[in-house]
Amino acid sequence: MEQASEQTQDVPGTEEVESIEIAATVEAILFATDSPLSPAKIAQVAELPGQRAVKDAIAALNERYESMGCAFHIEAIAGGYQFLTLPQYHDVISRLLRAKSDSRLSQAAMETLAVVAYRQPILRADIEAIRGVACGEVLRGLLEKGLVKIVGRAEVLGRPMLYGTTRRFLEAFGLENLDGLPRVEELRAPAAPAAEKAPPQQEDAPPESPADDESPDGAQNESDTPDESDSTDQDEA
Repeated sequence: MEQASEQTQDVPGTEEVESIEIAATVEAILFATDSPLSPAKIAQVAELPGQRAVKDAIAALNERYESMGCAFHIEAIAGGYQFLTLPQYHDVISRLLRAKSDSRLSQAAMETLAVVAYRQPILRADIEAIRGVACGEVLRGLLEKGLVKIVGRAEVLGRPMLYGTTRRFLEAFGLENLDGLPRVEELRAPAAPAAEKAPPQQEDAPPESPADDESPDGAQNESDTPDESDSTDQDEA
């Protein structure tokens, strides 16, 4: 009887079995996709009652992955969820999957994209004013790569177009939303303390001649004082 009761305790309950099945279903769905899926989409595909079940399943899966020491987890990105490898394996994955040359961004493209990301919605004229150069070709390239899009038109003369970032931008940089962008203060390198800055070395100046520095006061007075004989001649005249 005692053995039977122990076996009964080891058997998971109905709710636990259901939670395991839901987690396995969510895991399969995320494993099969190559882009982030929203909780609503996962719930729809898995035929779950709501998004809470999806989030609970993802939390349980991540807890299991961490306890097993897995090299991946489920990350919240661009309003959805996706499998990602842990940051410490970035170098290994980079050696395996080299970025395509056409997907690389130039320095000008990165600067333009940063301006759009932090100042959106923004006019092309404002981007060029900040960067100090024309950026028409760079913006066109970012539009073609799907990192930037036209989000509207400004209510000014001519109604110029406004630019902003896309969902693809969030996916490419591993961000859940724009709030995940680094703060500008974090990007600025701290200035070196003044105490650490060594004063510039100056070459020893040659000693100055005593004749230049220590000229007799009498000589200076004689040169500055008008000659008495001249004044006398003027008075007699």
